[in-house]
Amino acid sequence: MFDLGERIFDSDFLKKLDTIVINVRIMMNTGSGGNRKSRSKGSSVEFSDFREYSLGDDFRRIDWNAYGRFDRLFVKLFMEEREAMVNIFVDSSRSMNFGEPKKSLSALKLSGALAYLALNNLDRVCLNSLAGTLVKQSSVLSGRGMFRQCADFLENMQFDGVTDLNSCIKKKEFKGSGVSIVFSDFFTPGGIEDAVKYLLYKKQDVILVHVLAPEELNPELEGQMRLLDSETGEARDISVTPAMLSQYDKELSLFMNNIREFCSRMGAAYIQVSSEEPIEKIVLEEFTRAGIIGK
Repeated sequence: MFDLGERIFDSDFLKKLDTIVINVRIMMNTGSGGNRKSRSKGSSVEFSDFREYSLGDDFRRIDWNAYGRFDRLFVKLFMEEREAMVNIFVDSSRSMNFGEPKKSLSALKLSGALAYLALNNLDRVCLNSLAGTLVKQSSVLSGRGMFRQCADFLENMQFDGVTDLNSCIKKKEFKGSGVSIVFSDFFTPGGIEDAVKYLLYKKQDVILVHVLAPEELNPELEGQMRLLDSETGEARDISVTPAMLSQYDKELSLFMNNIREFCSRMGAAYIQVSSEEPIEKIVLEEFTRAGIIGK
């Protein structure tokens, strides 16, 4: 849990985020009243197409000019504007509290930044804390004035124990298509594949944000030491040598590449970040480069 007296987001950072909106590469088909284009045909002001009149259609949508030309009744179809449903998942296992800066703090800041952008884009937001095999979720929030509730939910999140991401995410109920963003180090039993497949089955635009600490990306260790698993408590005595560090680099690269390649095959997005990277740089550069957000 973070001290509520210490605000995670400062006003200057939030002002910069005001110029950015989440660029969701998906046509929404549920919801109402937002800024997303939908595959559903409705009655907004943006014209989409024609089709022949069918019994029960609204007479007000008949194109009488087309009737005069073709002697047949056609109705105008319009593209509805729909709001996106954005679900943000945060792995709250104890391993996320590792690093300097902590991976947990980076995940919370990035989650808050994306929630802020979504709310300012008139989308709906639900925050989800993943712990053990359970998912704890906030209420569904919408409107610029609800960001304080998002921040409070994030700042009260506790990072402890072992998280089974597959079990947690598969307990989440979805009422329609949307965007699901998962923040984790992905050190989880059973991997992440089942969870991604479940989200895709639920018509989610899936984005995995892989948060690792600088100590994990470039460990500066040597000599004899005892390593302690922060989640299971398991201890292991090792002798750190250059050869061991080289093998570690290979295994870590393989671990990240496997997730990246799986996401590529499934049509999900994958981004790997370090907890020491400035949040502003990640949001304004890396997320924009990946097409997750845009100005």
